[in-house]
Amino acid sequence: MNLLFDIRDRFVPVSSLLDEFGIEPGWTVVDYGCGPGSYIKRASELVGPRGQLFALDVHELAIKAVMQRAARDLLTNVTAVVTDTSKCPLADETADVIYALDMFHMVSDPTGFMKDLDRISKGTGFLFIDNGHQSRDEARSKIIASGVWEMVEEKKRYMKWRPLKKGA
Repeated sequence: MNLLFDIRDRFVPVSSLLDEFGIEPGWTVVDYGCGPGSYIKRASELVGPRGQLFALDVHELAIKAVMQRAARDLLTNVTAVVTDTSKCPLADETADVIYALDMFHMVSDPTGFMKDLDRISKGTGFLFIDNGHQSRDEARSKIIASGVWEMVEEKKRYMKWRPLKKGA
């Protein structure tokens, strides 16, 4: 599996995508479905030493790979967490930015997942998500059906959403 990610990252550098997300130093960012950690080095750099990156995945081997990568690259602001798509262990209103890339197609309860992402997002936060291996229309419909996100922007590689929290 790591080989597939390495090949992908050679053709589509992760920094070019993360740089579009407007991540600021000091922010808390969640990489949901982090896999072996392709995005963690650049995300860690973007949030800086005062920021925090949570790398979440359902697979323990992915989390182990992230911890090894973080240790190797001296990324002290990265916390790797085993999770599932029904209830994230992070506290309410933790994240300034959540990105969930190449994983949405695997979520069995999209509405519950979207509501949980809303729960961990700050009212001023943003969600960046791609289609996964499903059509854009299907992905967009699932997010809209959750009733907790509003689309801000749609690009070829991702969609940007903001929470519909009261007072945001």
